[in-house]
Amino acid sequence: MLNKIKIWHFILIVLLTIAVIRYTHLINLLCLLLALSQSLFVGNINLSALIDISLIDNIISLLLIITLPITILSSGKIKKLLSRRLKIADSLLILLLACFIFAPVITLQHPDFQKNISVTKLLPPFSLVDYIELKNRSNKNDDNDLKKLINKVVPVSYNENIIFIDSLIVDSSTIYYQSGFQFNVDKNSLVSINNKPLIESKLFLLGSDEFGRDVFTRIVYGSRISLLVGFGAVLVSFILGLTFAFIAVEQGGFANLFLSRLTDLFLSFPAIFLVILIIALFGNSIISIIIVLGFSGWMSLFKVTKSEMLSIKSKEYYLSAKLIGLKNIKLLIREILPVIIVPVTVNLIFQLSNVILAESALSYLGIGTGTEYPSWGSMIEAGQQYITQSWWLIFIPGFTLIISLLSINEIGREINKFLNPTIK
Repeated sequence: MLNKIKIWHFILIVLLTIAVIRYTHLINLLCLLLALSQSLFVGNINLSALIDISLIDNIISLLLIITLPITILSSGKIKKLLSRRLKIADSLLILLLACFIFAPVITLQHPDFQKNISVTKLLPPFSLVDYIELKNRSNKNDDNDLKKLINKVVPVSYNENIIFIDSLIVDSSTIYYQSGFQFNVDKNSLVSINNKPLIESKLFLLGSDEFGRDVFTRIVYGSRISLLVGFGAVLVSFILGLTFAFIAVEQGGFANLFLSRLTDLFLSFPAIFLVILIIALFGNSIISIIIVLGFSGWMSLFKVTKSEMLSIKSKEYYLSAKLIGLKNIKLLIREILPVIIVPVTVNLIFQLSNVILAESALSYLGIGTGTEYPSWGSMIEAGQQYITQSWWLIFIPGFTLIISLLSINEIGREINKFLNPTIK
């Protein structure tokens, strides 16, 4: 039975699973989207003050989880493209992409959310922590229902209404304990059911870090950083490698000699030192990391595409295209790229895994995308000092990084075999 599962089957299973598990959240997001649509026709609501990146991220995830299954089921071409039998590497890559696209739906917590660190820090996987909730006191300025709905649906990095506790005693006064310390709270200020304080539990699926942040949430959002930097840097490498190879082949002479020797120079010099130097000079941000890693990875693509272009240059169809007056950009896109797409695709896939590893290494060294975003490399670095008591802080992000790299490399080998049937 499992041997008959195809790639598009597994994609639908993943989407359906997310929709079922997060049904309530998706309904709330849909209500929020309808409320936002209605507010467009109400003149007294300033939408620009309410809409931020987190809200847009949640709305996009909602729309994609609705439209993707419809698109897959209604498109015969997509089904045919994804009709290959599912393998382990395929399933892992699909899960990784699902985390990248649907992070706000997969986990309902902000990656930097922390509260009551004495109770929530360094919890092992599958830990349950009780919490009580104060009646809304932080929303005094929320004078419209739309703002309240946004605060309910979109996760925040801090919520003063939630109090994580070890235990609770309700008598004439309400007392709760945190790490052995006793605190009093007004019973009337707590969310209650049948005149008794409501005690709920939060599951830390993969444990928590030294600041009480949920490791599962940070792993999910960390996949976004890895893939975003990976895809961005690969795109930069693709543009640079293809352009330089075309210039070297078309111009020849000094241009070819200069670019070839420049490529050899970059290949002989460890790229990590160049990356560290540039980041130290211009600062570390997502954009700078993408540009630097892209600029340091175009050399292999240059060599592959240059050798392919040299053989194409003497072909009759290419000479005919030049004679009819096609511009260089059209020659590159129409005549060359379709022919060399196989080696280029394989090279870029392997380059993607190299970039993800490089980003994690830079984050581990503290010169990655910064502390504003969770990264697998920075999670591994932060967990070093707790390795004897909190093994999951290193093992979980490290294991996630390893299986991601192995999956991408395996996909690259499979695509290479598919596009080159002679390879065994």
